[in-house]
Amino acid sequence: MTRRSEGATVAVGVSRRACLAALPIGCGLLAGASPAHAGGQVEEPLADSVRTALSSAVANSAPPVPEFASTEARIAHLRWLGAMSDRLRRRKSDLETRKEFLQTVWYESRRAGLDISLVLGLIQVESAFRKFAVSSVGARGYMQVMPFWTRVIGDGDPGKLFHMQTNLRFGCVILRHYLERERGDVFLALGRYNGSRGKAPYPDAVFAAQRQWLHRPEALPPPPGLLHAAA
Repeated sequence: MTRRSEGATVAVGVSRRACLAALPIGCGLLAGASPAHAGGQVEEPLADSVRTALSSAVANSAPPVPEFASTEARIAHLRWLGAMSDRLRRRKSDLETRKEFLQTVWYESRRAGLDISLVLGLIQVESAFRKFAVSSVGARGYMQVMPFWTRVIGDGDPGKLFHMQTNLRFGCVILRHYLERERGDVFLALGRYNGSRGKAPYPDAVFAAQRQWLHRPEALPPPPGLLHAAA
């Protein structure tokens, strides 16, 4: 799948993977809005190479316009979009708003190499799909991104975290980074995203919410949280 931006067609995920390829495993990491989940990412030192890779990964771009290699792929995407739109209608009543949101989540999740249902589950837990949500610790937007990230890897303007694609871009890139740090362990990566690494309540809440956003629920493996609890 590719997307077209300002006259150029770009393969989905290529720029993301190229940027994060530079991330060394185990490296040193570093008004009027609705209240949201109180957790938040913790600011830690970042190696220069990691900071550069993450900054490149969140670089702004035009909203995604999906293109598909085959008719079958396009039909599959439209079926997913229709199913997810029906499930989201109660939270976002306007059809065009739902479509834009879901297509952006779809694109940013794929760009970051993340499971789309996991990202939707995280958004449900973090902000209940509220664009202007703010937590008691200051995390902002759909994916509850902490403002320090805009200073560390962005342009320093935390107000942009209320822009839909910017927030989803930051959130997906940050979650991918935590997955790299935790060597693919989703349970620990989610805990790190929430500032509660190693504790089960937050990852378990996201895994439970994820099940509501599966296109084919029978395909979901056992929640990693249960595997950790049994270990």
